[in-house]
Amino acid sequence: MNKTPLTVRGAELLRDELHRMKTVERPNVIAAIAEARSHGDLSENAEYDAAKERQGFVEGRIKELEAKLANAQIIDPATLDADGRCVFGATVELEEIDSGDEVTYQIVGDDEADVKNGKISVSSPIARALIGKYAGDIADVQAPGGVRSYEIVDVRYV
Repeated sequence: MNKTPLTVRGAELLRDELHRMKTVERPNVIAAIAEARSHGDLSENAEYDAAKERQGFVEGRIKELEAKLANAQIIDPATLDADGRCVFGATVELEEIDSGDEVTYQIVGDDEADVKNGKISVSSPIARALIGKYAGDIADVQAPGGVRSYEIVDVRYV
């Protein structure tokens, strides 16, 4: 299986979620199943069915998180030496050429992406347009409303 890039922060968040699932969610589901069983007939017990469904979700999420962490290639942007090139983990300051609006994004893994907090997925159209470019270059991004052009103002590794 291919390695999946993750920032150090993204890996921490996945580890925290995995820990919470194993130490909080799993015991809660087990307790809910035991409680529902104590009510008797399981054939018409909605609480039992809901608890079993939740258990399936929790166990599936635990397996998913363990697989993601096992296949993660953890990259610390602060240790990158990409000579000013846009790469995974870089924080890129952009200026939209038409409007002059400035935005700053960090290129992160798919699981870490959060546009509201300035984190875009490495597989997003804008990140794919930026990868490999330098400050001063123009990146053309195919957006739903048409092609948008951005000038790369600065590339940082923080």
